Amino acid sequence: WNKFNNFSRKESLSCLFKATFLFWTNMKFSKRFRTCGQKQLGSVVLIIVYVTTRHLKVSQEINLMKLSQLIIFALLPFGLFSCNLKEKNPHHENGDAAPSTILQAVNDQDLSGYDTAYFAGGCFWCVEAIYESVKGVKEVISGYAGGTEDNPTYEAVGRGKTSHAEAVKIYYDPGKISFLELVQVFFGSHDPTTLNRQGPDRGPQYRSIAFYKNETEKKILEAYVQELNAQKVFGSPIVTEITQFTKFHTAEDYHQDYEKNNPDNPYVQSVSIPRLNRFKKKFPELLKKGAH
Repeated sequence: WNKFNNFSRKESLSCLFKATFLFWTNMKFSKRFRTCGQKQLGSVVLIIVYVTTRHLKVSQEINLMKLSQLIIFALLPFGLFSCNLKEKNPHHENGDAAPSTILQAVNDQDLSGYDTAYFAGGCFWCVEAIYESVKGVKEVISGYAGGTEDNPTYEAVGRGKTSHAEAVKIYYDPGKISFLELVQVFFGSHDPTTLNRQGPDRGPQYRSIAFYKNETEKKILEAYVQELNAQKVFGSPIVTEITQFTKFHTAEDYHQDYEKNNPDNPYVQSVSIPRLNRFKKKFPELLKKGAH
């Protein structure tokens, strides 16, 4: 604060604009912001109030009522976005249990004839949408994997309070698409060189993990990563974890088919859909007919 008190009017306003821009970009583009944005919001509001009271010369004359009005005025533009600070389950309000309509539809399918694969490549809304568009894939489930805790929740995982990562479970027909092709889709649709980060989302819950269920899958993964590194396909070394699969925890019902069911969501529009479109442009030969 002492340092801030010595700022000139230009420096103070510059600080205000930068803080506001940081807040806005995090709110719009970062999925993780919904779990940590409250603290950033508080910091930005404090700066706004301080700069306003200091440079409008009201810090000494303003009475309690005017100060309250000033704080409300400062909060108003950000309060309009507060409903987006954290993704809520609309079915959990009033203590009601969440209906499992989407998951029930999945469970009603006969998936016994399909093989399964598991990947974590950042936000599971994005990864699910990508694999749902791949030929030979019957169903994709969003969930959590790679950790040790039982019954993880979106809130706990999103806050980084577990060792799990957002992941997907893929039911696929090995007669139409191979595990190797699924691996190619995985590495071709996200950045495997960023540690504990994918796009705007940061934290170990967004780390890159390729799971294997047997030695054959492990060898496929290791050989493919070795080939990518040898050919220097990416500008940096691949940091993807190649991990033996243990358990998959299905995410809450409202996360399933999220990109398809929430096309107007700011994160979906800014991150998920562009990521899906980049994948479709890169792998047209692997797309289902009529993939959205």
